[in-house]
Amino acid sequence: MKKTIFLIGYMGSGKSVIGRNLSKAISYNFYDLDNFIITKEGLTINEIFEQKKEIYFRKIEREYLKELINKDEEKVISLGGGTPCYDNNMEIILNTVDSDSIYIHRSISFLVDRLYNKIYSRPLIAHLKSKEELKEFISKHLFERNQYYLRSKKILKTDNSELDQVIQELMGVLG
Repeated sequence: MKKTIFLIGYMGSGKSVIGRNLSKAISYNFYDLDNFIITKEGLTINEIFEQKKEIYFRKIEREYLKELINKDEEKVISLGGGTPCYDNNMEIILNTVDSDSIYIHRSISFLVDRLYNKIYSRPLIAHLKSKEELKEFISKHLFERNQYYLRSKKILKTDNSELDQVIQELMGVLG
């Protein structure tokens, strides 16, 4: 089995952009789990939630995660923000042979700034009306999810928005 790098973190933390650029820098294949699901299912994540509900989504999310893990290639996998928090996904991630899991840790204020202008395109937060509500939601949600995120093998704490700089920091974490 070839090396797998999992990128874990809250929505808006930049996992997909970071993963795409990291994979280029280290010549690995890149997969965004949500995009992989969209391609396989022929529906957007919103449509899956609306038509088939969250229980169905979480079931296929785990199956597609396993499918990606089983690809015998060097790869970076950007996970959905909730992926580590459901079923036994975090155990699957942590027990993947020859892998690193990296939590892209961003501050609440960074996440609020990143997500506020995209609030309507994110079903989880589309109902929120103000930056204050968004900040409260993220704070509460991160409190619940951190127990999973913090189990990652490595943590990259950064609020740097310069992509090249973040990739350099990440390369340092990877060693």
